[in-house]
Amino acid sequence: MINQDSVQEISKLNIPLERDLFLRNLVRELSGVLEDVVGLEQAQGFISIVGQQIGESINKEYQKALKVSHLNREQLIQVLVDLKKRIQGDFYIISQDDDKIVLGNRSCPFAEKVKDRTSLCMMTSNVFGIITAENLGYAKVVLGETIAKGDNCCRVTVYLTPDDESDREEGHEYFHS
Repeated sequence: MINQDSVQEISKLNIPLERDLFLRNLVRELSGVLEDVVGLEQAQGFISIVGQQIGESINKEYQKALKVSHLNREQLIQVLVDLKKRIQGDFYIISQDDDKIVLGNRSCPFAEKVKDRTSLCMMTSNVFGIITAENLGYAKVVLGETIAKGDNCCRVTVYLTPDDESDREEGHEYFHS
């Protein structure tokens, strides 16, 4: 028979365990195992597949909520910032012009669990890339600075057209399906 007093004592212990932390730990450990077993490049590939599916789903949700078949450029920019805020990121627009959108981020949705897990940055790349390409036809996402690599913040450039400037930076390209 279980002693109810013992159960109550255990439930009052100061243990940092709740769903959000548990899931961030789970994702961190999964990405770490992938990076160790198959290597960083392959791990990024696997996480990219997940990011693509999540990006497609998020895109559809925003289109449905806004009652549009495609987001316009202004809506797209607002969506990129909003979706990250909803998952406790702190993205903001640094600059934008006809060819690109530059975003900064002060807080990763994975919090401290992203440190040394650069493969997780493929979630941002793919979600931003898929949503942008599906609505504007093309995207190239460059992860210039990332919290995962030890930078103080993230700097993400989303190129909207293939051109000479984007060719100079290493990134991932996305096309309308």
